[in-house]
Amino acid sequence: MAETQHCIVTAPGLAPPVGYAHAVVAAPGMTVYLGGQTALNAEGEIVGATLVEQFDTAATNLMAALEAAGGRAEDIVSMQIFVRDVEDYKANLSELGRAWKRRFGTHYPAAGLFGVSRLFDALALLELMAVAVVPTERA
Repeated sequence: MAETQHCIVTAPGLAPPVGYAHAVVAAPGMTVYLGGQTALNAEGEIVGATLVEQFDTAATNLMAALEAAGGRAEDIVSMQIFVRDVEDYKANLSELGRAWKRRFGTHYPAAGLFGVSRLFDALALLELMAVAVVPTERA
């Protein structure tokens, strides 16, 4: 993966970020707002029985949308992760980390994890939303 021109900021005095950035200063470019992606397949059905399986599919879907807009994983500056079971997410951090690296490499944007009671699709265990900025020279 190519290096991004975005500047990852680690704030002094805060706990070290693990799997996310405290802040990202985006380079000039084209902003891409990515709609929420779940583990929907091409037929519109939720696939994957576990949170990790669904994360992998949702991340694949998010990357497909980003790539269709001309972006790459390193262009993501912000991500929101909505999960129905925060404890399940925390219990699977190692596997989720491996799925993250398969889809996004070692790029960690500013991110937040939000526990929700349900998502639009009743079988969805999580949903990913993101904002990316494609640097000017590639926009």
